[in-house]
Amino acid sequence: MELMIVLVIIGLLAAIALPRFSQILERSREGATKGNLSSLRAAICIYYSEKEGNFPSDLTTSFTSYLYPIPATRASPLGNASNISLASTLPNTPGTGWCYITDPASTVYRGNIYANSTATDSRGSSFTTY
Repeated sequence: MELMIVLVIIGLLAAIALPRFSQILERSREGATKGNLSSLRAAICIYYSEKEGNFPSDLTTSFTSYLYPIPATRASPLGNASNISLASTLPNTPGTGWCYITDPASTVYRGNIYANSTATDSRGSSFTTY
């Protein structure tokens, strides 16, 4: 009888701890995504300053000497991917990887990189606000 009580208590503790553990794990993935995004933005700034005011046209060919390999998005909704989509505006759909704005007419967003998804993180913020 005592053994069954102990097993029930352990089961209750596990039922409480496992969801909490998964939340903590996802928050750490979101933190890693923010850190990787910061690295990408810093490398783009270095490229911009060294190329005298020109942003890279893409982040695969001439950019590899500034940051290689491209870090992955770690958050689960972003697919743990390092692919880069070239776009002219902010992402407006759920997607994976990164979104790099290359439109020369977009003076506000050109040269910026974002998480390529309108999905929300564990705090309810859109990934595009990172």
